[in-house]
Amino acid sequence: MKENPPTKANVKQCLPFFWVRNIERSLRYYTEGLGFQKAESWVDEGKIRWCQLELDDVAIMLQEFWTEGHHNNLPDGKLGVGITIVFLCEDALNLYEQFLDRGIEVSEPFVGNGMWVVNLTDPDGYQLMFESKTDLPEEIRLGEWKQGNSQ
Repeated sequence: MKENPPTKANVKQCLPFFWVRNIERSLRYYTEGLGFQKAESWVDEGKIRWCQLELDDVAIMLQEFWTEGHHNNLPDGKLGVGITIVFLCEDALNLYEQFLDRGIEVSEPFVGNGMWVVNLTDPDGYQLMFESKTDLPEEIRLGEWKQGNSQ
């Protein structure tokens, strides 16, 4: 059976879905620390169980592992191992400054693959990178670049 080609894009968006150990802690990190806004949520028995968070044109979802009764799906070991979410931005360095102002632990930005890379890890171990294009040399760090521009 031959299918007709779609007339418009079929796949619209990819939403990373993070299972977390403590949704309240993760919500604070993403909203107060990174500037996301809660767009949707599911509350069950007075407790938030799932939410969708948005920052500009991107979204992520959080859901706490179930630990009650036969629903227990809490894994052993570390979460987030091997997972990196990359957010392409207009100005990753501006976000870096905002994250620092909000008390978020974040690595010093560096240039990799023609992009400023702002690298941080959320409370459950998921690695987040906020990146924006630059024409600076590979592997230069923000401090080195600032020092070279102040002379």
